[in-house]
Formats: sequence, structure tokens, C-alpha cells
Amino acid sequence: MTMGENQTMREAFFAAVEEWMAADPSGVVVLADISAAALANVKQQYPGRLLNVGIREQAAIGVAAGLNLVGLHPLVHTYAPFLIERPLEMIKDDLFHQGLRAILVSIGASYDEPGYGRTHQCPEDVTLLDGLGPCEVFIPGHPDEVASLLRLALRSQTVSYLRLSVAVNQSPLRNVGTTMVVARSGTRGVVIAVGPMLDAVLDASRGMDLTVVYATTIRPFDGNTLRAVAGPMPTVMIVEPCLAGTSSAVVAKVFSDVPHRLGALGVGEADLHRYGTRQEHDAAHGLDAPGLARAFRAFFGS
Repeated sequence: MTMGENQTMREAFFAAVEEWMAADPSGVVVLADISAAALANVKQQYPGRLLNVGIREQAAIGVAAGLNLVGLHPLVHTYAPFLIERPLEMIKDDLFHQGLRAILVSIGASYDEPGYGRTHQCPEDVTLLDGLGPCEVFIPGHPDEVASLLRLALRSQTVSYLRLSVAVNQSPLRNVGTTMVVARSGTRGVVIAVGPMLDAVLDASRGMDLTVVYATTIRPFDGNTLRAVAGPMPTVMIVEPCLAGTSSAVVAKVFSDVPHRLGALGVGEADLHRYGTRQEHDAAHGLDAPGLARAFRAFFGS
């Protein structure tokens, strides 16, 4: 699959998987039915290196653990709630407890397809992984950022998580990696925009004297860049496309030796029963530009 102007993150991931399989003979993809048709070419080109266990997500994690134990490099892919929530015990016991290496790649994000109902929503995925142990987490904001972040995930010596979404920024930021990028400079505080939240943050903060930094890697967290732009008395708000407060602890740790103010925006605790559209969920959680602008004015006094 070649890169295209209207390519989705999912399509960019499929293309990157083909490149990886060609370059790394130890690479094996484990599926739970999702994306099996899209990766049929990989299955044909690399016999025995794409395993579809069916709708058995717990088994997919166990299979990945076994593959790594015999020296192979497994990647497990499906919807976020079926990749993280449903087999969480297997991720804990089979991967983390044994110190194994695997890449988990999700689609669906927090509520990409709300019409499917709560079963397909997973804003709590990163929080759940945080409770298990050190894990590298990558959240691209544009399809053109997916391949480079997958390469970083593939280099990880532990469990790594690549979180793909339907929501995208209009333009990618080049040379995306583990270091945060300053997207706009200001003097009254710092907003950290994670992955696909960048466009809404830039729109919401227009005319406000705020620095906006863009992060696609949130574990490990780039505290050095944040400290450099935040100044001696930091006032910082993080905006994440996952559960509100997901990264509060790691941001607070960056400033543990100095007085600071920290705000966190993300998917709220309310369990919405009217599924609606992704955009309606953004608005309900205050993650659209008007909602973010209100939160910025209240927090920064801008």
C-alpha cells in the first residue's frame, strides 16, 4: 500500500506493517479478526507470520507471549477495548510479569465509532496500562506520523502501545518522535496537546498568550522539553484524547521540585448513553474548540 493524500491512520499502519515484515524476519502479526482482510497481502507474502486467532483476544495476548519466548517479535492488533480491557489479565501475567516484548496497536481510540456503543469505547486504555508497569505509549495525530512512531514502538524492549484514531490533525509535524515540539510560543502558560488534539488546541488558544507543545509520545514523557518551555513557575494544562488525568501524575513529577499549577482535560467520567457522533462526544466532554477555549480562559485567566 502506498502513501496517499487522504490516507487514514489505519491505512498508514497497514503500509508500515508491510515494510516491517519485509525488513524483520522475526516479526509476526497476531490478529483477532479485525483487519484480517486488509492485511491479506501480508499473509500471502509472508506465510506463517500473520496469525488470526479469531475473536479470542485473551488468546491473542497469550500467543504473542509464546512467540516472544521463542525469540520472535509479536505485534497484536484490534480495537482498543478488545486489545486492552478484555485481555488485561493476560497482558499483566503473560507480558508484563514475564518481562516480555510485544507491540500492541489499537484502533477505535476513545469513541471513534460511538454508534457501536460502549463496547467499542476505551478512553481508559493508557490508564490501565500505566497500572501494570513501564510501557511505551505513542499517540499519532496524523497518518504521516504513524510509520515513524511504529518504528519507535518496534525498538522498545518492553510492551509498547500505538494508539491509532479516526480523528486527525490537518497537517503532520515532521520528525515526530519522543521529543515534544513547540507549535506556538506564548508567555502566560503551556498547553500540551497530545496527538489528534493539536488542531482543536490551536483553534481554542488563538489570540491567547499561551505556548502550545505537541506530544505524540507520552510514555516515556518528555519532561526536559516541558521544563524548558514552562519557566520557573510553571502553569501547565495537558489535553489528551483519552481519560482526563491520564498523564497528570507524570506531568506533576516533572515539576515535583518547584511550585506549579497543573490542569488536565480529556474524556470525562460521565458514561454517555446517547451514542451520537464522535464530534458530539468531543463537545460533551469539552474537547471541541469552544469547550477547550472556555477551559483555557478559566485556568490561565487569558
